[in-house]
Amino acid sequence: MEPIPMSHANKIKNMKNTIRIISLFVILLSTGCKAQQMVQTPSDAYKLKTNEQQFINRPLKDLLKEIKPEIKLVTGNVDYPSFFSFRFISREELRKKTESENTLGLYVYVKETLDWDFDKRPQGKEFEWSKEDLEKYGNLTVTRIKVIGKP
Repeated sequence: MEPIPMSHANKIKNMKNTIRIISLFVILLSTGCKAQQMVQTPSDAYKLKTNEQQFINRPLKDLLKEIKPEIKLVTGNVDYPSFFSFRFISREELRKKTESENTLGLYVYVKETLDWDFDKRPQGKEFEWSKEDLEKYGNLTVTRIKVIGKP
């Protein structure tokens, strides 16, 4: 039995349907399959240490993309080795903690020497991580990750 020949109009209609289905599939893939960030809560920061090799010799911005909770406190160490200390609580919240209360700290060491001058940071926002900081420091190379304390 031979197949029934399709008319030119039916071929075009089938091709349009195929293109629509493929387009819909591409849209669904691009919007519905976003990867979840590794650190959803401060206590997840240990996942960064567990997966440290994924970030070594990569830009700091790649690591920061994996952090969902807001970084509320940051300091930079310009000595060797250079590193950032990130915290998920503000400076005021940290001050209220007693010495026996342990707070989580995420330390990210970088290969390059930090150009971090506390006195040149915006007044009143010296300890805040900003978009400008991400632009300035985002391409620094991660060499080590350390997580201390408890959330």
